[in-house]
Amino acid sequence: MLNTAPGPTLLGFDVILVGSILAGIAALAVMLAIYAAVTVKDPMAKRVKSLTARREELKAGIVAAATKKRQSVVRKSDTTDRIKGTLQSLQVLQDSQVKQVQQKLAQAGYRNKEWAVAVIFARMVLPVVLGLWAATMVYWLDAFPEWGSFKRFMFFAGAVLAGYKGPDIFLANQISKRTKAIRRGLPDALDLLVICAEAGLTVDAAFNRVAKELGRAYPELGDEFALTAIELSFLTERRQAFENFAYRVNLESVRGVVTTMIQTERYGTPLASALRVLSAEFRNERMMRAEEKAARLPAIMTVPLILFILPVLFIVILGPAACSISDAFSSPR
Repeated sequence: MLNTAPGPTLLGFDVILVGSILAGIAALAVMLAIYAAVTVKDPMAKRVKSLTARREELKAGIVAAATKKRQSVVRKSDTTDRIKGTLQSLQVLQDSQVKQVQQKLAQAGYRNKEWAVAVIFARMVLPVVLGLWAATMVYWLDAFPEWGSFKRFMFFAGAVLAGYKGPDIFLANQISKRTKAIRRGLPDALDLLVICAEAGLTVDAAFNRVAKELGRAYPELGDEFALTAIELSFLTERRQAFENFAYRVNLESVRGVVTTMIQTERYGTPLASALRVLSAEFRNERMMRAEEKAARLPAIMTVPLILFILPVLFIVILGPAACSISDAFSSPR
């Protein structure tokens, strides 16, 4: 007969079985790591492609502005065209709403403005889809029979609300991440702009140089500077290029930089001195934010201290005394 004796156990668990599961997980993690290393892509490739497309768009727009329509320049999609036609037939597409969504898409890093109609369409369709799914789960299929009527209604209402607010929450998340990344690199970018201006470079060349130097450390900021440099080279009004920069980034500090650049272009004031003052202000602001976070740290650490650290400390200090007292009372007289 075969030996069916159980294997060694630790805390009630089969050691061989647990070891086999952990070995399988480790092998899967190694395979995933090798796959990620083999299929890694250059993070700048997509950004360079979008910047090249923007440069070609501006070139074509300037060359054919007087003779041709810009149908070949504007990137259109059959899908977005059909969505736009559907929304217009339902009379739910407003120009102000489209412009607002287009600005949010630009601030989130999505260059294609045609996706604005897709976001508006998702706001209208997702509540219906998720609401039907929730109603099917809780009322028709009775997936949660122990739930009462109130819980079922709240699940249905939550699904509808998630469908309506989902696209906006996603865009707000992307905007917040991108804004934080740009805010971190802005003082360094201004320092490099000061150096480039003092070296005698033009504004276009200075923006290009900063984009190349900061493209790896701060790719979002390098992307914006490169796009601004392209627009400065091809747009007929340089003021519009700076205003587009402020349009794409949701930061007060960027608006201050744009205002400074426009004023130096208009009145001929020294660019290096103005940028140096702005850079010092932004560094002071970053230091103040760090000090604010450090000042909030004691209040934040109060709850973990009470819940996790103090009970362990009491056990370590009072545990031996409690054991001695227990032994003293339990020992026979």
